[in-house]
Amino acid sequence: MAQLSQPQRTNLPRKPIPQEELAQRQKLRDELAARCRIIFERVRPSLIETHHNWYIAIDPDTEEYIIDPTFDEITKKVVNAYGYSNEPKLTMFRLNNTGSCGKI
Repeated sequence: MAQLSQPQRTNLPRKPIPQEELAQRQKLRDELAARCRIIFERVRPSLIETHHNWYIAIDPDTEEYIIDPTFDEITKKVVNAYGYSNEPKLTMFRLNNTGSCGKI
């Protein structure tokens, strides 16, 4: 029996991102997270009892949020609502005492 060959995968070289740009991206993510945290702290008490440990994604500009019990489903809902983008628009938390989704 003939072997079907798989196409060779290559890792194309990526253009390195300057440290200044990486620092700017991190600063924007941190600012977004801080704005979202304020909204999270305000809505958490009303949602934690009925949706404990669910995921919540918050848009700080509109103060709207999306919730779902599973990571995969909330990700799908976010993509359906916001599409794909290189620019972060939301921050995700868990509806628990810390809001942590599992940072290492």
